[in-house]
Amino acid sequence: MEPRVSYLVGRLDRVVRRQLAGALGSHGLSLQEYTTLSVLRARTGLSNAQLARRSLITPQAMNEVLARLERRGLVLRHPDRTRGRIRPAELTGPGTRLLARADESVDAAERDLFAGTDDSRLRKLLVETLRRADDSH
Repeated sequence: MEPRVSYLVGRLDRVVRRQLAGALGSHGLSLQEYTTLSVLRARTGLSNAQLARRSLITPQAMNEVLARLERRGLVLRHPDRTRGRIRPAELTGPGTRLLARADESVDAAERDLFAGTDDSRLRKLLVETLRRADDSH
């Protein structure tokens, strides 16, 4: 009997996470930290809760991630008088530079993982599947 697609997706997630964690280790970043920096590059000024949703972790875990990134000078958070206790986050120059270097390692890991596959076709399939799944919930 063939394994279920959902099982294969779960296993692939674990393999991808393990490979990316290895690639990011040389940059002193966890996968959560890298994801957070990547999200902030795409959209600066997000709150802790917004970052947590986009980074696929809990708000409590995001607090810890942001605190580590802030201590390292990779992220800044400023009080926002108009939004109460919310402290929007943004990348710093060092954060942007570290992210660019980490991107190169992630690109290489993804090339190795998906060697021999049509990247654009795979991306399109994944995007369409996620869109359908999001629309149905």
